[in-house]
Amino acid sequence: MPPLSLPERGALGAAAGIGGSCCCHPFDVLRVSMQLPPPGSAPQGILGTARTIVARDGAAGLYSGITAAWLRQLTYGSARLGIYSYLFNMRNQGRGGAPLPFAEKLAIGSFAGAVGALVGNPAELALVRMSGDNNLAPEKRRNYRHSIDCVLRVAREEGVRTLWRGSLPTVFRAMAMNSCLLGVTSESKERLATGWGMDPLALSTIFLASFSASFFANAAAMPFDVVKSRIQSAEAGVYGGMVDCARKSVGQDGVMVLW
Repeated sequence: MPPLSLPERGALGAAAGIGGSCCCHPFDVLRVSMQLPPPGSAPQGILGTARTIVARDGAAGLYSGITAAWLRQLTYGSARLGIYSYLFNMRNQGRGGAPLPFAEKLAIGSFAGAVGALVGNPAELALVRMSGDNNLAPEKRRNYRHSIDCVLRVAREEGVRTLWRGSLPTVFRAMAMNSCLLGVTSESKERLATGWGMDPLALSTIFLASFSASFFANAAAMPFDVVKSRIQSAEAGVYGGMVDCARKSVGQDGVMVLW
């Protein structure tokens, strides 16, 4: 069977991402709501935030912005997974099938994440705005109908460049996330296969490798994620950039706000 092309790998990555987002999107809504609490409200944990959303908007509130999540997978998800898989296999073949050094896996994941983040920033902005819209005061809500409506309205009302607002922390977040998530997953599968005799293609191996990688990836990426969400949700001029947003957030809410 010939190796998959880059577009084929991207399409498979997007399809997998869309399927995953249908299960995981409520956690994305909770994440954004915790990063962007309503003005004047006390910080809440994940359960308290979930109760507030369900009481205010019903269970459907946990799926607000789901079309933006699908758009993100069609852009960011397909690019990062397709590029990583393509480069990983190309380098692996160039080494005659010998395992890649861990540092090289991290570098490939970082590059794939950076490219994907630039491609998918408009979808990221739409996801943040749509997921956090109900946290705003009623007169400040944007009430986007779906992700395409959000992207078109932002371009028309605020300028096309606004679609790439927060792109710098988005790129840093993607580099941290993907270098750990994809690189550690690949490394873990190899170590589970060689050290524990597990089949690298077995579902149990993939689950264990992905689960461990997700912990490290989210710990590394979360500060950039908080800054990204706050910049993309705010009106123009609130923050002077990534560093200014981080400084103001830590000054107001303490350093743990970044996690």
